[in-house]
Amino acid sequence: MTHSRSGRPVALMGTLALILAACTSGASTAPSGGGASPSASGAPSASGGASVEPSASGGAAVDLTGKTFTVGSKEFSEQLILGQIAKLVLEDAGATVTDETGLIGSSVVREALISGEIDMYWEYTGTGWINHLKNTTPVVGTKAQYDAVKEADAANDIVWLAPAPLNNTYAIALATEKATELNLKTLSDVATYAMANPDKATICAASEFLARNDGLPGLEAAYGMKFGTPATVELGLIPPAIDKGTDCIFGEVFATDSRVVELGLTVLEDDKSFFAAYEPSLNVRKEVFDANPGLADLFAPVAAALDTATMTALNAKVDVDGEDAADVAKAFLDEKGLMGG
Repeated sequence: MTHSRSGRPVALMGTLALILAACTSGASTAPSGGGASPSASGAPSASGGASVEPSASGGAAVDLTGKTFTVGSKEFSEQLILGQIAKLVLEDAGATVTDETGLIGSSVVREALISGEIDMYWEYTGTGWINHLKNTTPVVGTKAQYDAVKEADAANDIVWLAPAPLNNTYAIALATEKATELNLKTLSDVATYAMANPDKATICAASEFLARNDGLPGLEAAYGMKFGTPATVELGLIPPAIDKGTDCIFGEVFATDSRVVELGLTVLEDDKSFFAAYEPSLNVRKEVFDANPGLADLFAPVAAALDTATMTALNAKVDVDGEDAADVAKAFLDEKGLMGG
């Protein structure tokens, strides 16, 4: 799923502080600003389709000396962190990496991967299934959703590596005081409220959410409701906007946004399970993966270490504390012992 860069409030509530205790800061690693580099070297294997499952040997023995890769990402904080994690892990294994992180929008990054401008980036299972593969309904269950998108995207020569056990799904939130005042707990409650108060059911959302099938149009269809005229707002500005409640009551948020915790917002229950699962998986062009099958072993322990609490804490270091995404990525990898092996 996609989000924009965000503002940086200065304080965390106690709940978030407990989460943040799991992460430590480390040395700086600034992203390079260079242009596109050659794709990963080596000819594709004759096997046609390489397995993405890691072997029992683990990632420590993977040697990518002499190989070159171009890593991309979307533009919001979580994606910048994930992109820097991929870059640092590849470099630690001996590869030369061109940094093309920070591309704006899911479709732009996907096209860069398909065209060979980049070799890999982290994509979310729900985004792959609905946005890129044009399915209209999600697959129920995180593993089932991953299996479905991995199998279907093989036809596009895209390999989905083992996913991280975090679900950065969409959600609709509002200020807790407003939720209490209006007695809103679920999205079905919101549908009832919107039908009775069409002009008051205002929502702030990023432009992409307003157009995606897994965003507002699908949400309204699934719940049989219609919000008032949406306000297009940069995603990073939505949490404080709905906390104030001046421009909109409701807002698009995502599950790993630390500001939801910081501001004490109420996330409404998706009681019809409309929103898809959004587990991040490193997407690699098949030609690149076939030439470098050790990528599965290299990134399996990295993905396994990225659960929802960890990712939320990493996001907070960027969005709330103002740290650089590359610094946060390096600190995470150092703390988890995922580099220097």
